[in-house]
Amino acid sequence: MSHTSPPPVSRRRALPRRLIVLGATLATAAAVLVAAPFATAASTLTNPGFDSNGATQTPSGWSESGTTSASKSEAGGRSGGYQLAHWASSAYTVETFQTLTGLASGTYTMTAWTRSSGGQNASYISLRNCGGAEAFAYIPTSSSAWTQISTSVTVTSGNCTVVIRSRANANNWINVDEVTFARTGSTGGSGGGISIRGVDLSGLKKNEDKGAVYYDANGARGDAIAILRSGGANYARLKVWVNPVDGYNNKARVLTMASRIKAAGMKLLIDFHYSDSWADPGKQVKPAAWANYSFSQLRDAVYNHTYDVLSALRNQGTTADMVQVGNELNSGMLHPDGSYQNFNNLGQLLTSGINAVRAVDSGTRVMLHLAEGGNNSLFRWWFDGVIGAGVQFDVIGASYYPYWHGSLSSLQANLNDMATRYNKDVVVVETAYGFTTAQKDSHTNIFNSSLASAGGFPATPQGQVDEIRAVFNVVRNVPNGRGLGVFYWEPAWTAVAGNGWDPTNPNSGNAWENQALFDYNCRALPAVAVLGTA
Repeated sequence: MSHTSPPPVSRRRALPRRLIVLGATLATAAAVLVAAPFATAASTLTNPGFDSNGATQTPSGWSESGTTSASKSEAGGRSGGYQLAHWASSAYTVETFQTLTGLASGTYTMTAWTRSSGGQNASYISLRNCGGAEAFAYIPTSSSAWTQISTSVTVTSGNCTVVIRSRANANNWINVDEVTFARTGSTGGSGGGISIRGVDLSGLKKNEDKGAVYYDANGARGDAIAILRSGGANYARLKVWVNPVDGYNNKARVLTMASRIKAAGMKLLIDFHYSDSWADPGKQVKPAAWANYSFSQLRDAVYNHTYDVLSALRNQGTTADMVQVGNELNSGMLHPDGSYQNFNNLGQLLTSGINAVRAVDSGTRVMLHLAEGGNNSLFRWWFDGVIGAGVQFDVIGASYYPYWHGSLSSLQANLNDMATRYNKDVVVVETAYGFTTAQKDSHTNIFNSSLASAGGFPATPQGQVDEIRAVFNVVRNVPNGRGLGVFYWEPAWTAVAGNGWDPTNPNSGNAWENQALFDYNCRALPAVAVLGTA
């Protein structure tokens, strides 16, 4: 399908910058254990603290599979007198699991307190055979301190298997205690209610390297990922550039950040820009190395680049849970070849990237992402075009900044239409709001008093909280549980010298610091805690 021009773009920005801003793989099936479920009589966990029969090879109520000698209950634990332990003197793969039956349909959440020696190939908790895709959370490997992790799933089959799994090297260990499994939401569609409480952390590593520090709401210095995780964030987004001048957001940096994100028990969304710098509706520039490629070479480059990054993530045990093939694709990608003016070419480029995602891990979900979340005519035109070109994908992503992209009601109408028209799950993959109009550095901020007026919320910490809650509420009200959740864009991008908006200019400033989730004293704002409750 071919079109000559897109629908009018509302509130187009005119600044020389990126203008619209927000584990081992399960595909290695040989390492995944297929275990016969142990059915309990009730729909509640038996022996959730591993205390019922003391130190034993098989804790009461639980079953084991794989290297069963590596799983046992032993003295210790976060509470009570015992804990689950996975350990062996040689490499091992083991699962400790329990199946619950007679469950009402709805969203359920598993939590567990965990600690680890580190060094495992993959250690995680998961919910399996619940009627849809397995949901899991990795056990942190960065320290031996007790850490609570969680994962949620939509139960549609009446049953669900609670799993604790290790694929580990000799003498690696994990401990698990105080496991819970409880219903947290009503019946929905494939989304099952809000499951994504995300943050885009693409700029965090550079910020840290340039001297940024972070404090929690009580003033205790800490890791920004841990602070956001404790506030309820369960998903992180990382952008990928091909060969950026500053050396950040490339494959190597993404691998480093992915390890930290997965270790924190969060899921991972990878956002391919297919550029050396910002890609957005007004700027889709080819990477310099691809500038003179023919179309067939460009199509192959999309596949190879996508496969290279994602397979490296898989091989280090941090498989992407979701992938964006392109960023804010209103005008297409890799101009001029993949412009909106030729949906056939655009469709081929998108399909090439999607095929690479599927080749690495068939369970990874694919998102296509547009800006202007309140612009329904744009979304209909664009998705009709790519679907007409044969592109197959899973999730529709939308950027929504209320000061640029219309009313909350227009966002609601658009997301509702996308979910029902295309039978797809939807995500607000970028949003943000200012907690002040004051500046921290000398660079003029994007969010100012005029945009605060247009956005409809005061430029205060409470206004920031209210905007986040409002966007979550829109997504929650998408029909049939198709609204998956929300990502907050760059909550940790505070003002530090050397990490401005322009990766080619180390003297450029930050136009975003008043929309971060950390104030000008680097302390977590109230909105951090809202991530888990909105």
